[in-house]
Amino acid sequence: MEEYLNVGRVAELAGVSVRTLHHYDEIGLVRPSARTAAGYRAYAPGDVERLREVLAYRQLGFGLHEIADLVDDPATDALARLHRLRGLLLEQHDHADAMVAAIDRELEARAGGRRTAPPEQLAMVGSRLYEEIGSSYGATRRTDPRIAAQVWNALGDAETVLNVGAGTGSYEPPDRDVTAVEPSSVMRAQRPEGSAPCVAAAAEHLPFEDQSFDAAMAFSTVPHWSDAIAGLREMRRVARRVVVFTYDASEFAWRRRFWLTRDYLPEAANLDPGWALSRLADAIGARVEPVLIPWDCSDGFLEAYWRRPEAYLQDDVRRACSVWTRLGREVEQRAVHELRDDLASGRWTERNQDLVDLDAAELGLRLLVA
Repeated sequence: MEEYLNVGRVAELAGVSVRTLHHYDEIGLVRPSARTAAGYRAYAPGDVERLREVLAYRQLGFGLHEIADLVDDPATDALARLHRLRGLLLEQHDHADAMVAAIDRELEARAGGRRTAPPEQLAMVGSRLYEEIGSSYGATRRTDPRIAAQVWNALGDAETVLNVGAGTGSYEPPDRDVTAVEPSSVMRAQRPEGSAPCVAAAAEHLPFEDQSFDAAMAFSTVPHWSDAIAGLREMRRVARRVVVFTYDASEFAWRRRFWLTRDYLPEAANLDPGWALSRLADAIGARVEPVLIPWDCSDGFLEAYWRRPEAYLQDDVRRACSVWTRLGREVEQRAVHELRDDLASGRWTERNQDLVDLDAAELGLRLLVA
């Protein structure tokens, strides 16, 4: 049985005034379409769904006329509108994270007795903020040819390739017909000129017909999806072969083996992705291949500098790894301080003598091939 809500109850739940709801009714934006047993107008479930969408757009800063066009768009259904709204909210989230990072750098500068110039302060809220993030990301996250060779070999003879969660385009094979999918406008803006065409969409809802591609690949993106299993099944739906680069989090194996997370970021054990590698593999019938990390890896993901610990003292290296952001500024500053002290005293070298002669390390990174 459908639940009908009166105006007062809807206002209370939504955190808006009754006057606001009456205004939306008067202009035809959200009208209660049901009646209570006593004959009063009430909101049906469909009305509440529309109101939720309207209020979300208001929080994003859209005007009421713009919102009316968006929620009444005849070219979209309810599901498509939800995905569009989700993408806009993610963009806002990305922008907010970037602003927080910029303000943190400003606070550090002021703590050291320095002040940034007025143009740089304005850049914190302008488009140049994205340019700054882009230059930092591009400086540290590059395709490593040895890891790329393993990924591209797994693609087999695929001629058409979908790159899901493509980011700035690392690991897109240059000799194939590539289509990229990336939900973040921040990442899309950083893709170099001449790179593969990029579609704004999420892994969980790929806008392609069944078996549209010879292969679908995903590199270092699964932990950022809202539903990893759904995303992998979507890749399986649209492609005949699936290749996914991710990590083994089933027993925090990489966190125990990797000195950075073991000795300096124990809080990483709390970053449970919500899935085990075996579940991901089973979802698409994949085999699992270990991926070794060369000591001079040119791609700056979290584990890349396992034999170059000084790199983790650099802001641009840390900014390009989401783990640091997820753990928070306080944890980051403590870890950097402890690592800097241990490098200066020689304690890090004493603890990690076994790494000195290794050319490559096994730190739990995996390739799923289906």
